[in-house]
Amino acid sequence: MKISVDVQRETSAIGLPDDSAFEQWVTAALKGRQERGEICIRLVDANESQELNAAYRGKDYPTNVLSFPFDGPVGIPTDLLGDLAICAEVVAKEAKEQKKPLVHHWAHMVIHGTLHLIGFDHINDAEAEEMESLETELLASLNIPDPYQQGE
Repeated sequence: MKISVDVQRETSAIGLPDDSAFEQWVTAALKGRQERGEICIRLVDANESQELNAAYRGKDYPTNVLSFPFDGPVGIPTDLLGDLAICAEVVAKEAKEQKKPLVHHWAHMVIHGTLHLIGFDHINDAEAEEMESLETELLASLNIPDPYQQGE
């Protein structure tokens, strides 16, 4: 499997995972679903997250992860899957509120966003159940408890 992850650190937040952790989480999400892939993960502050969320989703507040799948020209093969913008401040706040280890929540956000890049969604109940079940399974393979259970 050839997976490439470019991590852009555009935030001054402390305690961010290292690049190898991001690569491990992306690889886990793609295993058995995608043989190759290039993903850019941009770690952003709350201001940039809010700007992106407002521009692309019409929601004027920062959010944990935004996924931007790459939709290339028809008939031209590419390994580019897309970009993730992850707000370090929101991830840290959510982990604290949910009483989860910060690194576990980072893994969940990366896996969640990566699954969006390859076509998974949670718009309706059936899609949400499928996606949450897969996230739980993938995180368990990394020895991370079910993210949908409060207070890991």
